[in-house]
Amino acid sequence: MKEKTKVSIYEPGVLALGIILAIFSAAICMQIMGMFGTAPNTSLIVGVLIMIIARIPLQVLKKYSDLERQNYIMSIASAAGFSAANGAFIGIAMVFVMDRTDLVIPLSIGIASGSVISIFATYKLFDSSIFPTSGSWPMATAAATILKAGNEGGKKGKELFTGILIGAILNQFGLPATGIGIAFVANMVTMAAMGTGLIISGFSPYLFDFNVLETNIPAGLMIGAGIVASIQIVTSISKKKSTKPESAEKKQDISRVSESSAKKSLVFSFALFTVGAVILAIITGVFSKMSNFASLIWIVYASIATVITMLLVGTASMHSGIAPSFAVVTLFLTIGMFLNFPPIALAMMVGYIGSVGMIFADTGIGLKTGFLIRNGINEIHGRKQQTIIKMLGAIIGVLMAFLFGITIIEGDAIPPMSIFYANTVSKIVSPSVILELLIWVIPGAILQVVFGTKSVGLMVATGLLIGNGMFGIFILVSLLVRLKFGTKYMTIRAPGLIAGDGIWGFISILWRLF
Repeated sequence: MKEKTKVSIYEPGVLALGIILAIFSAAICMQIMGMFGTAPNTSLIVGVLIMIIARIPLQVLKKYSDLERQNYIMSIASAAGFSAANGAFIGIAMVFVMDRTDLVIPLSIGIASGSVISIFATYKLFDSSIFPTSGSWPMATAAATILKAGNEGGKKGKELFTGILIGAILNQFGLPATGIGIAFVANMVTMAAMGTGLIISGFSPYLFDFNVLETNIPAGLMIGAGIVASIQIVTSISKKKSTKPESAEKKQDISRVSESSAKKSLVFSFALFTVGAVILAIITGVFSKMSNFASLIWIVYASIATVITMLLVGTASMHSGIAPSFAVVTLFLTIGMFLNFPPIALAMMVGYIGSVGMIFADTGIGLKTGFLIRNGINEIHGRKQQTIIKMLGAIIGVLMAFLFGITIIEGDAIPPMSIFYANTVSKIVSPSVILELLIWVIPGAILQVVFGTKSVGLMVATGLLIGNGMFGIFILVSLLVRLKFGTKYMTIRAPGLIAGDGIWGFISILWRLF
């Protein structure tokens, strides 16, 4: 196999620019999260920015044309953005609304540990049977295609630019260019399931004379599908035998994870999350609010919920490019309320398990992007380097949230989900809510069982929870076009659509902020 010089994350150019963009990404993502309730995917935006920097005719910038360096910088920036906005900032804003700012420091410690453990778990599980490199990972496919096309230029560069331009135009008119792009690179069955859920939920007031989003139907389906999906994941690595030894050449370059290693990694991750939960409970005083038995139940529940959240959000991201972290965390919050945990215990649990889903999905996307870029060359080295720089990015993100989160919040930029969590932890779950959830658990489980590893149950539930009918229509129409004409014409343009949508949306939000 062709030898290639190994690129290190510790190169001054990579580390310095990476840290600068990570700080920028964290700050902007927090501000946007506070104002609009969502955070942009900064990896694609940073990827395009690095491509532009690499094309500046200066010798000192020439090294940034290397795809591995570009991917490392994307990795640290996206990890910082997601850990800051979707993890630490939401948790800090939640305790701020609860008037418990004394918990900011201990909760930040818990979120930082949860984020780092989640990144480590992704590294250990990536390229296993449950998170294979052959999985769709549509956002990773888009990122890798963008970097390659931008680096090659020529015809591919023109197709990429065309896709970006069309994506920006569609975004300007409020049309879901990302949905169209993902439909051409993700698994068709799972995208059809999510599109169906989006349409049913989005148009339910006209179809059924009631709004699905105002019911517990989506949550019930998600619980049922989530339980089955978790069982499927565990059984898939329990039944399969370890993969056969590869050739000596492949052993040097590709790190395939055996079933036994995946099982050990899941158990070890659970142990780490348990330790993290205990430490969080001690430093936040959660145990003082509960009996010894209730404290034990809280530890076990928080640890299991963290692992399952990580797996479910990661699975959804792998299949569809959508990471339903808020939905999954809300489900575990609801169950925790049923278990009668006190408000502070629920809040700390929400902050902890909320720190793992998005960063797991983001790390999986980054590792798949690197896998596509490296093409089997120096894969073990590159994967380790990405994991380390992802961890650094996550720590930077949490530090930024700790240092500037309260300042942003005091400027009336509070994430809607933080307000939701803060208001919900003190509520009591009524028997009617539990009954409705239990009723809809059954069809969610059935969907997940019937379609197996395609995660159809999870995707239908995700679509129902999002509830954007027009988004669903565009996805299904795009799938029909793909079925009729294939993906050849959209191989480069589809990732361009996703990038153009994200970049123009990012620019539009920044314009509204400033």
